Amino acid sequence: MREGIHPDYSEAKVSCACGHTFTTKSTRSAIRLEICSSCHPFFTGKVKLIDTAGRIEKFQKRYGKK
Repeated sequence: MREGIHPDYSEAKVSCACGHTFTTKSTRSAIRLEICSSCHPFFTGKVKLIDTAGRIEKFQKRYGKK
C-alpha cells in the first residue's frame, strides 16, 4: 500500500440527542446523532403510533382480527 494517502483512523466520541455517549473508531474526532440504539423505538420496544385521520382504526377495521 502507498504511504501517506490514508486518513488518520482514531477514537471518536459519539453523542446522541438523548444523552447517550460511547466511543468508536472513525476518521472524525466527534460524531453527533439525532437517534441511537438506546432511544430508537425498534431497539427499545416502545413503538409510538401517530394516528393521522383515523388510518389505524380504518386499517384494523378492514384487516384486524374478527
